[in-house]
Formats: sequence, C-alpha cells, structure tokens
Amino acid sequence: MSGKRVMVFGVFDLLHPGHVSFLKQAKKLGNFLVVSVARDVNVKRVKKIRPVFSEKKRLKNLKDLKIADKVVMGSVGDPIGHIKKEKPDIIALGYDQDSYLPIGELQKTARVVRLRPFKPEIFKSSKLRHAKSN
Repeated sequence: MSGKRVMVFGVFDLLHPGHVSFLKQAKKLGNFLVVSVARDVNVKRVKKIRPVFSEKKRLKNLKDLKIADKVVMGSVGDPIGHIKKEKPDIIALGYDQDSYLPIGELQKTARVVRLRPFKPEIFKSSKLRHAKSN
C-alpha cells in the first residue's frame, strides 16, 4: 500500500462519528489522505441548503481532527482539475454519497472505492441537521 494517495470529498458540516469512521476507512486504503471540503456555493447549488458552518470553519474542524494528511478547499468550477492536482490513486466515496461527477469520469482519474456506513440510522448529517433545528 505504500505510496497510495487517497482522496475524499464532502461537506463535513456537522462533524459526527460517521464522518470520523469514513475518514479512518479512507486513510486505511493508502498512506496519504487528502480531504476536499465542499465550497459553500456548491453546497447551496447541489444540496439546496446552506451549510451550518462556513467553508473555512469546516476546513479548520477537519484539520483539527488530525486524521487527514492534507485538507483542501474544493473547487468552485470544474472539479476535475482540482482532483488531478492532488493526484489520487484512490477516490473513496461514502456509502450514500452521490458523486458530483459521473463515476466513469472519476475512474479515469483514480480507482473509486465505496466505503461502509457507520450507524447511518443515527449518524447521518441530514438527520442531525433536522434534530438540531427542532
């Protein structure tokens, strides 16, 4: 496994044990983990909601976890250039994560792996967001 760069993407808004499990699973796939944090403008466009925390705060929160070797801001435009810049060998997606690019497009860049859920009935951002607002 030496020399393998793993890349993951996500909003990581309300960090929870499911995110930690996701990051640790991804880290085990290689020896260098790059985490790309979704930009606020993209979250609003794709998910039709505003993140609770700003992109800068989410970036800092991920760095503070000290799981990833590198935490970067995602791109605002076409993400392929952003991905190629990091040169991942593996792109890890969450069990329910919709890729913002077709899987075939991602597979041209790296091997794509789907990770296992961690107690999704409890630790799912949409559920936590709903509970927080009640």
